[in-house]
Amino acid sequence: MRRFLKASPASSRSAAATAKEGLELCNRLFAIEREMKEATPEERYKTRLERSRPVLDVAENSKIPRVTEERTGSSHNVLSEPMGSLAAFLLDGRLEIDNNRSERAIKPFVIGRKNWLFANTPRGAKASAVIYSVVETAKAKGLNPLVYLTYLFETLPNLANPHDHHDLDRLLPWSDTLPLICRVFNKKHE
Repeated sequence: MRRFLKASPASSRSAAATAKEGLELCNRLFAIEREMKEATPEERYKTRLERSRPVLDVAENSKIPRVTEERTGSSHNVLSEPMGSLAAFLLDGRLEIDNNRSERAIKPFVIGRKNWLFANTPRGAKASAVIYSVVETAKAKGLNPLVYLTYLFETLPNLANPHDHHDLDRLLPWSDTLPLICRVFNKKHE
């Protein structure tokens, strides 16, 4: 949504006016989201259809110019039919309106990427990506990453058939069959 702030100066309207309208649209949508902070996914889905969808409909039918990403040389239209990825959060109450959580999750890896030059081969980079993904998914699911990885490293070699998807599914971070010791007990994940 911040792309509204990079309004195309080629339009007949000023870039400042376009950015202001886009920012007002974002603020209205985020205000609705703040009100639903404690809502269930079902309640969030219903409220988004009732309150957020009309805001997006107004924006779609307004005279806000369609903003493009000129810096990358891409002609990708941020507001494509029908509102494209901007409206994806309306599809499911579990989806977030922004990607801030995923950006925060990868920030340590982006900041420290110079420290990871040891992954100087494609296989090393792929192995690092897999581990980072497992660790961040474990955190997101309320697991203690160190305890969870220890559990995985102790359990995986002892599987009767390491290619059995049923056995592997029981080891995934969202599995209800993981031992309680892997879980982090705090208010956020109780």
